Amino acid sequence: MIKGISDFSAGRVVATIALLIAAFLALDASYTGALAVQAQSGDGKLRIIAFGAHPDDCELQVGGTAAMWAAKGHHVRLVSVTNGDIGHWREAGGPLALRRKKEVEEASRILGSSVTVIDNHDGELMPTLENRYKIIRLIRQWKADLVLSPRPNDYHPDHRYTGILVQDAAYMVTVPFICPDEPPLKNNPVFMYYTDRFMKPNPSAPDIAVSIDSVIDKKLDALAVMESQFLEGGANGHDGLMPKNAQERTRRVKEVRDGHGSRNLNVANRFRDVLKEWYGNDAAAKVRYAEAFEICEYGRRPDKQELKKLFPFF
Repeated sequence: MIKGISDFSAGRVVATIALLIAAFLALDASYTGALAVQAQSGDGKLRIIAFGAHPDDCELQVGGTAAMWAAKGHHVRLVSVTNGDIGHWREAGGPLALRRKKEVEEASRILGSSVTVIDNHDGELMPTLENRYKIIRLIRQWKADLVLSPRPNDYHPDHRYTGILVQDAAYMVTVPFICPDEPPLKNNPVFMYYTDRFMKPNPSAPDIAVSIDSVIDKKLDALAVMESQFLEGGANGHDGLMPKNAQERTRRVKEVRDGHGSRNLNVANRFRDVLKEWYGNDAAAKVRYAEAFEICEYGRRPDKQELKKLFPFF
């Protein structure tokens, strides 16, 4: 016993330390997403977890397919690896992080998915061991069949490092003695990338493209509630974008929706040949809006039959 401390005092010290440790673990659990809405495993439904760097990235990249999975009763989790706290030209810090969290929660309500926002600072994400552990735990907690992320080559460092963190979690999610507090997965999930426009060192080469024509309005509705990013322009916005009256707001909302629609029109046109592989020539020719995904070699390597099970839309 430390000199001068009674048995009673020592007991209080030990109890205090235990409470502090419990509080720390609870805080860490909030970072890895206390999955309060996690569905029970073993219900025969797919379990998809999608990672993006900021609160809007998943919604942009996979919002349509997420809505289609959800409509079939599958379980979809959209994870932002940072809190987005510098992603606005006028606002920042805690208030912006809270605003963006509310935006993605409303977007997920529309899409039928659920959401986690990890409390890393926007613009400061690094591929640390601590962050890798958070990703491993989330994938295990979700009991994922399919894991989605950006590719690790992108203009934004947070996007790149999100891709690296998810890559580094692949395979490790099956290893028992890393993050042993969370049971390992028996089978490595399929890991896939979103598509992007970057050509170096290699362009996107999707293995599957999905028509989102049936849910394009739902996706656009979900993106519309993220006003801080789209109506107001996010980090590169300015006061001139802010509607001054109802007429200007109507015009600005249409401008944003048309821009987002064009993004998925471009995906469909760019990867028309991939659509043909899955829908056939005639049906693929009629697809207007699409999302597309590329297999990451670090996870399980699915054949076409397994991809059809993971994307049950054909």
